[in-house]
Amino acid sequence: MIELTDTNSSSIAAEFVRSRVRAGSPAMGMVMTLIIVAPEDDAAEAMEAAKRASREHPSRVLGVILGDGRGAAQVNAQVGSGDGWGGETALIRLKGEVVKHAESVVLPLLLPDSPVAIWWPTSAPSDPASDPLGAIAQRRITDSAAVSRGKSTAMLTQCETYAPGNTDLSWTRLTPWRALLAAALDQHPLKVTGAKVTAERVSPSADLLVAWLADRLKVPVDRANSEGPGITEVTMDTKQGPIRIARGDGRLATFTSPNRPDRPVALKRREVPALLAEELRRLDEDDVYAEVAKRLVKLRGRK
Repeated sequence: MIELTDTNSSSIAAEFVRSRVRAGSPAMGMVMTLIIVAPEDDAAEAMEAAKRASREHPSRVLGVILGDGRGAAQVNAQVGSGDGWGGETALIRLKGEVVKHAESVVLPLLLPDSPVAIWWPTSAPSDPASDPLGAIAQRRITDSAAVSRGKSTAMLTQCETYAPGNTDLSWTRLTPWRALLAAALDQHPLKVTGAKVTAERVSPSADLLVAWLADRLKVPVDRANSEGPGITEVTMDTKQGPIRIARGDGRLATFTSPNRPDRPVALKRREVPALLAEELRRLDEDDVYAEVAKRLVKLRGRK
């Protein structure tokens, strides 16, 4: 990594070119620009997650750390490629007046004619689409489960301010659950009369799963608490008996259905790099998430 002190966008862009030449590859085959906005304490972990995701999605990764907005403007950066990255990377620290205009530093560094995604690994703006950095991205990724306080409130706020291109990793965590539940109803095409989701007391993913089941099944869905980890059980009631998926250890689930023996199902909790890689596979609007976001807001009586 090359350290650039009191620099600017032009110097960072020039260092990208020199880095590619040193690597012996003028064309890196990058498919997008990924912007990561994180506080200093969380930046290293977020960049490591992006590095692992970049093996599937070679990208120009721009980490942005927004420092103290007081005083003279200063831009410092660490720029490089290789070392496990699938593309190029720059970790940019902003201080002073430029903090209020971070997009002016980032815009000249976007790959031309390529999509842009932005990820807030911890705290995110209440309305990502209207955020100056969020406005330049086609895909805006938040993670309500990673905020330090008020996870459920953060999830509800993201649903209230949903705009096409928004998503949350709390929703991405539900992909295996949703696939299993859909497959269960395909195997047992029975009318569901009610459902229940059991999870940790504070779980944005469980809140979204309740909304998804209510939206799809058009039945009441109860919410119960457990010790976790995460979602531990989903039950769908039918006249022939319950269809149940129970996961007590965060790794292996038991699938119970009427008139059939129980069977184990792999349902391991996934790490952030895998979740991020999944979200970067599609940059169009997630219509299902959009409907679930509306349903969660209605269930909470906010609209």
